[in-house]
Amino acid sequence: MIQSRRPFTKYLAKLFDLCVLTSAFVSAGLVLSHGMTLTEFMAIRIKLGNFLLFGLLLILWHTLFVICGLYASKRLTTVWASILEVCKATSLTAVVLIVLIKIFRIHLGTPRFVILFWVFCAAGMISGRLAARLLLLALRRRGRNIRFILIVGTNHRAIDFAQQVARHPELGYEIVGFVDDDWSGFHKFQATDLIRCCTFSGLPDFLRHTVVDEAAMYLPLRSYYEHAAQFVSLCEQHGIAIRFDSQIFNLKNSASDAHDWEMSQVLATSGSADIWPAIVKRVFDCIVSGALLILLAPVFIVVGFLVKCTSPGSILFRQTRVGLNKRQFQIYKFRTMIANAEQVQDKLLSMNEMDGPVFKIANDPRVTPLGKVLRKTSIDELPQLFNVLKGEMSLVGPRAMSLRDYQLFDQDWQRRRFSVKPGITCLWQVNGRSSIPFEQWMELDMQYIDKWSLWLDLKILAQTVPAVWRGTGAA
Repeated sequence: MIQSRRPFTKYLAKLFDLCVLTSAFVSAGLVLSHGMTLTEFMAIRIKLGNFLLFGLLLILWHTLFVICGLYASKRLTTVWASILEVCKATSLTAVVLIVLIKIFRIHLGTPRFVILFWVFCAAGMISGRLAARLLLLALRRRGRNIRFILIVGTNHRAIDFAQQVARHPELGYEIVGFVDDDWSGFHKFQATDLIRCCTFSGLPDFLRHTVVDEAAMYLPLRSYYEHAAQFVSLCEQHGIAIRFDSQIFNLKNSASDAHDWEMSQVLATSGSADIWPAIVKRVFDCIVSGALLILLAPVFIVVGFLVKCTSPGSILFRQTRVGLNKRQFQIYKFRTMIANAEQVQDKLLSMNEMDGPVFKIANDPRVTPLGKVLRKTSIDELPQLFNVLKGEMSLVGPRAMSLRDYQLFDQDWQRRRFSVKPGITCLWQVNGRSSIPFEQWMELDMQYIDKWSLWLDLKILAQTVPAVWRGTGAA
């Protein structure tokens, strides 16, 4: 399943550029129309052949933009390099326009028209990209759109990369540390203010307890192949994206652009390569959770009143859960237990009926009489709709694990379940919930991640209703 929002922004950029191209073409025509109003200009009859020709132009221009790399990731590209790319690409569009004007003898296509078109096109695309950068910068200053990156290696290229990231906070990267063993040149790394978070032997444990979205590899493959292979395998198990140094093979004749230090990226996660289902999933989550929160508002009021009246304590139960890439968030539920339930849990560990790190008791003495009804009907789960609306959860996804349960995981392959957003319901819920063993639960989560589709989400949602009605496995 795709977690990065990059493909979504790429499609938005493509749509924006097509709108700019069309607007630039119309604006250039209006300027040269000698006082003609926009209404009069739009009233001009357009022949089918002209319409098809303009459609061909848009396709050619779009293809040129793709070839010029305008839609590759620009997170690590400087402003001036991005502006230069746009100027080069729009200049090529003007050349294509001139060629088609000559071939089809377009009356409107004067030199002034082409120049105006290029100016409007370049100005519009550059303005749009600058506005997007400013918006992203504002979001990143507020802690949004931040990517936590781990750097593997401590050679000069790794250090240069880290220093450039530090000089450009607008990129939205936060370095969590470096991974490397001692080597002959390690003293140069120690002379900097950079921090080695762990050696290769400590890397598995570090990944288990740290939020890492991406890893940048700066290891010389020839001498560190085994370390590199082990690292890639670990990233795959945890669902972490991997960036490889463009000079990883030390190509002496390969020229690098001083203005653009983007590295090629290989995703170690499995899932769909199509972004549109992921976009639809998020839109669906927002619409459904928002609608349900409005429709179920009376239920929230009644249940909240009953919880408050039947037992002392707060109405909502808040607990730290582990979400996407091990980010921690506060989950919301209606309180179904006594107020100090988490403190009492340690005294009940011997009564645990689940294998693995999960704690479940069929007749948990901490559950209140009303809580039993709320759990049986899954009404206690409804406040999680707020988590879905906030983007911390999805309607469908692996169940959000508590911090205590996560810390008891003993196999790294199970942690790949945290490479996607947790959900209110998933295959585990519709296949028996607490009645199935922990190992099978984890396998169902992996099955969901590997076979994810919109149809699977809809199928799980449809199966959730009868599962809740039966109360199968509820505890």
